[in-house]
Amino acid sequence: MELERFGVTDPLSVYMACRSAPLGAVDAPVVTAVFHGFAPAFVAERVPAVWESVTPKQAILARQKAIGTALERLLGSEVVRSEQMAEAAKLATAAAWGASFPGRPLYAANAALEQPDEPHIALWHAATMLREHRGDGHAVVLSSLELIGVEALVLDCASELGMPKEVVMPQRGWSEQDWSAAQERLVGRGLIDGAGTLTARGVALREEMERETCRLDRAPYTALSDADVEKLALYVRELVGTAAGSGAFMPQLREFFAPAAEAWNRL
Repeated sequence: MELERFGVTDPLSVYMACRSAPLGAVDAPVVTAVFHGFAPAFVAERVPAVWESVTPKQAILARQKAIGTALERLLGSEVVRSEQMAEAAKLATAAAWGASFPGRPLYAANAALEQPDEPHIALWHAATMLREHRGDGHAVVLSSLELIGVEALVLDCASELGMPKEVVMPQRGWSEQDWSAAQERLVGRGLIDGAGTLTARGVALREEMERETCRLDRAPYTALSDADVEKLALYVRELVGTAAGSGAFMPQLREFFAPAAEAWNRL
């Protein structure tokens, strides 16, 4: 890890430092607010202590260096230096700058960073801006539906499309007690049943959540033609499938990304 030389070795401290670094050396409440799904005490164990070891600027540079190395290893040097990669980076960058900043703290913070020169890192940076734009909007939707922190995670894990609780809960710092209490609250709202499965009301609410998140995330893609949106989506899907096949994701998450490669092969 690029942050090891600064003494930051805990993977989740690395994650929090690198993802929040565009905001500056912020304190735990700010990180908890913008990340949304992490337990406050879990964040406070790592932030702001991590800034005693590494500065935000150092974390940003380390992140870009690590991404460049990882993408070349996972995708191959021919792919990262291809004309397709350069074209994808231009399209993604155009989309990434197609939205506005108000109400989008992580998106805006990443937009303020210097644009990388290398196409594969530029594509990743644009994808990060797009990811944070969607994430900022998603947090707004979750708040409007009164699904705060752990409740949103419990609801997602209860769905057929959600990730396993065993992966999500420890990575976000919630305890079994936190998780059980959230389940009880969702049962009380009629969103899940006693077995932890989504009810009809829960399915409807989750569909509303996804629909509203997508509605709030439309702006970037209006900067491209429909043909260019499809071209970019298909190419990135191919890259994700290649990365999955190269072992980019932990075994528990492999099934979520493997279909991307299969879909591409059927085109």
